[in-house]
Amino acid sequence: MKKILFILALAGVTIACKNEKTEVEQPVEVQEIAVNYQSIGDEITDKEVLTKSQMAEKFKSLKTGDTLNLKFSSEVKEVCQKKGCWMKVDMGEEVAMVRFKDYGFFMPKDIAGQEIILNGKAYIEEMSVEDQRHYAEDGGKSEEEIAAITEVKRTLAFEADGVLIPQVEKE
Repeated sequence: MKKILFILALAGVTIACKNEKTEVEQPVEVQEIAVNYQSIGDEITDKEVLTKSQMAEKFKSLKTGDTLNLKFSSEVKEVCQKKGCWMKVDMGEEVAMVRFKDYGFFMPKDIAGQEIILNGKAYIEEMSVEDQRHYAEDGGKSEEEIAAITEVKRTLAFEADGVLIPQVEKE
């Protein structure tokens, strides 16, 4: 009798200790959101794109005359309000002046604040006073601001051959 009670007690303890809940993990549903882009210039993809901070690091390694072919994304800070023939994009502490290969295409004038993808050549340039004043005039700066430009300036530059602008669906 003692053996039967001992076996029952041992079975009870074993069952009580095995009071594990086994939850079946539900598969996590991953939804990919497709982004449609307006493509301007050469056709490019949204694959293998550097971030703004990665691009800023690349610019730091460049000297005047060096070029790098690459693709990156950044926020548009300003667009030429006359034709859309240049734009400035955010590089963190600085902005990069973007022009378009062979003056072959233009940007919409209302994309400031949008995140875009650019493909092309990054380089450093020494921008003349005359060019700085021209871009300031195109950007709508005042006569006083334009007159205040008196020195050559080291600038981050990019010649884009293709640009992707996310399309916003209107409801």
